[in-house]
Amino acid sequence: MRTMRKRRRQNRTDYKARIALLKSEKPRVVVRKTNRYILSQLISSDLAQDKVSIGANSKELLLFGWPKDKEGALKSLPASYLTGFLLGKKVSLNCKHAVLDIGLHRNVPKSRIYSFLKGILDYGVSIPHNKDILPSDEQIRKDTEIGKLIDSIKNKIKGGK
Repeated sequence: MRTMRKRRRQNRTDYKARIALLKSEKPRVVVRKTNRYILSQLISSDLAQDKVSIGANSKELLLFGWPKDKEGALKSLPASYLTGFLLGKKVSLNCKHAVLDIGLHRNVPKSRIYSFLKGILDYGVSIPHNKDILPSDEQIRKDTEIGKLIDSIKNKIKGGK
């Protein structure tokens, strides 16, 4: 019987999925959920050495007009969409094609992970995906107060007023 690697025993790394992502030789867009925020990074690999190029998290949305009283909702569907849009702006200068890396998160269609993906796709970064897994605009704008602010925050992220 083979001994499992340490990071697999700790439920931190799926080595089979990691090797498949590394073989694609494209930069990876890594997204992680915490109890409070959505974290994302653009990572490129060279000889299995990862290099973080760009990062964004949902806490940065406070600088673009996210309401202070809704700070506890920085892990919601609209926040993850806008975080993806923010990373899309940062990434679009360096690369146009990437691969999504969700790590050990469960593959749940129309979830926060795929809301993030929809945001980065809306900015123009090309990531292979199935259109059925993305949430609709109605689902993202479900919360009435934040749903009204999405367009204004998107304009501020693009550089408008």
